[in-house]
Amino acid sequence: MSPLGGPTGVGTSAARRFAGRQALLRTDADLPALGLECPPPRRVDPLLAARLDARLLKWAERIGLYHGRLEQVRAAGFGRLAALCYPGTDNEDLLLVPARCALAIWAMDDHYCDNPDLGAVPSLLGSRLARASAVLGRVSLPARFEAPFAAAIRDDPALEGLRSAVGHLQRITTPAQLDRTLHTLRSLFTGLAQEGTWRATGHRPLVWEYLLNRQANSFTPCMTVIDALGGYQLPANVWAHPRVQDAVGTAALAASIANDIHSADVEDEGGDFNLQQAIVTEQDCTPAEALHLSAGLHNELMHRFHRQRAHLTVSGPRELPRFLDGVLDWCAGSLAWHQSAPRYRQRPGRPSPYGKEQP
Repeated sequence: MSPLGGPTGVGTSAARRFAGRQALLRTDADLPALGLECPPPRRVDPLLAARLDARLLKWAERIGLYHGRLEQVRAAGFGRLAALCYPGTDNEDLLLVPARCALAIWAMDDHYCDNPDLGAVPSLLGSRLARASAVLGRVSLPARFEAPFAAAIRDDPALEGLRSAVGHLQRITTPAQLDRTLHTLRSLFTGLAQEGTWRATGHRPLVWEYLLNRQANSFTPCMTVIDALGGYQLPANVWAHPRVQDAVGTAALAASIANDIHSADVEDEGGDFNLQQAIVTEQDCTPAEALHLSAGLHNELMHRFHRQRAHLTVSGPRELPRFLDGVLDWCAGSLAWHQSAPRYRQRPGRPSPYGKEQP
């Protein structure tokens, strides 16, 4: 869900407006009654969150992200997201690293995919995503072309934000840790490009197609930095093991479904490329039924992750239980953030569906 208006963002460019579709309207009691299964966040520290948000806002202003809309960026609370999701450290400098990365990717999605007021042009999406992938590194241009490429980055706030965020990430990670994050970011760009193709062709994905896209366009990049922030390293061969990849992918998909559930009908807009809308279209059910089916898929995935985590904790190396605990912490913090972020709690003219303020 975009911090600046309609439903967009990291793992949330799923929710688009389109004509002729039924909005996924909820009652005020719907979301709490869904019973999304996830533990509460391990750390709730409003003062830490406020300090991180203030520093993040200064960074965004310096980069030029969301020019003229910085108060809405503050309200989005990406610093608070980092404080909730990474309880393994209290170091503000470290916590700012994933906060910058999250805001940079959200901004790229808004500037490129979703918001014409910020410069989004559908016909340019593919070339812009290719440039963004190049900004992630490993580009070996002849010397005389390096300066024009650097100038193109400086002239584009979305690219400059991504470049800066990855630069900060590089300073706290080993090469192996950095490589895993960049790999998952490129997968995320692939997911955004696929959505662009769906929009251009008018294709409405089946549920399995949508979930495949969500596996790429998910929160996995956020999870890749858990060990770097905790001051240890999950060995590269352990990260790459199919069972570990499956466990992390399961948790990331569950978190993405939770995001869909919370962002489906903000401002009463239709949910193009949203899980609930895919279910409504495919199964010819009501939006309320689709909402509960989505919650059931979320809980099914969380149960699977708990089983995977229990097995891997017994059979894996000593760093793995700590990392998987961090993945669960991330899911818990993300859900708490979604439950209390203003853009998910409130729609114009309607009270919060959550009642009192959440953590």
